[in-house]
Amino acid sequence: MRSIQRPGLGGTGLLVAGLAATLVALIFPVWSYTDRSGTGVDVLNAQTVSTRFGPLSALDRDFLTKVRLAGLWELPAGQQAQERGTTEAVRIAGRHLIEGHTFLDERVRDVASRLSFELPNQPSEQQREWLGTMDAAQGEDFDREFANLLRMAHGKVFSVVAQVRASTRNSLVRTLADDANRTVLDHIQVLEATGYVDFDALAQDMAAASTPPLTNSPAPPGPTTAPASAVPVTPSPAATYPLPPPATSPPPSPTEPAETT
Repeated sequence: MRSIQRPGLGGTGLLVAGLAATLVALIFPVWSYTDRSGTGVDVLNAQTVSTRFGPLSALDRDFLTKVRLAGLWELPAGQQAQERGTTEAVRIAGRHLIEGHTFLDERVRDVASRLSFELPNQPSEQQREWLGTMDAAQGEDFDREFANLLRMAHGKVFSVVAQVRASTRNSLVRTLADDANRTVLDHIQVLEATGYVDFDALAQDMAAASTPPLTNSPAPPGPTTAPASAVPVTPSPAATYPLPPPATSPPPSPTEPAETT
């Protein structure tokens, strides 16, 4: 009996089909990831609003909020250090916090006003808890709580400042990031100079906080037509401190020749 041959692929056909399948597998990830919606650029564009000072992104708005919140709790924390610190180094750190955040709060309120962006007028729940922890501490325990809580907070905002400074397209946010960078770095240094910062615990905390969230947080609100006024943060009337001068370029070295026209 004659065998029945069923239609199918010969050796050459199988080779061609295999090559085609491989080519499809290589091409698919390229178009599927570059053209799909929901990429970082899509999210950036969806959460960015236009202003006359340049685009204002969700990260920019989060930065403005964080600078404001920092002043709302770190200035009173600095006052506590001035009044209750048991060492001169702790009291000096407190003075730097008062001066720095009085200056930055004035700057961020000005920027937010020009961008029609509403700022908070109360510290966050976690920041209020930190102030409560400091309130309950006495003597050297206060010094230790002050130095570590403030150093931890400054370390977290320092990375945000760097990211904003590197990526913002808004001129007002860019200059504010310059001021914040100098101020936050100064505060980190004076807090570490107290001798109370636990660097091992700090590293563990930063490592634990680096795990990305399972879902993205919603974008901060954008500019509003009639934002509520942000109440200035001010030191206690019992003591006043001069604000640091605005950030300017350093003067030329005396050894440098003067420019000639």
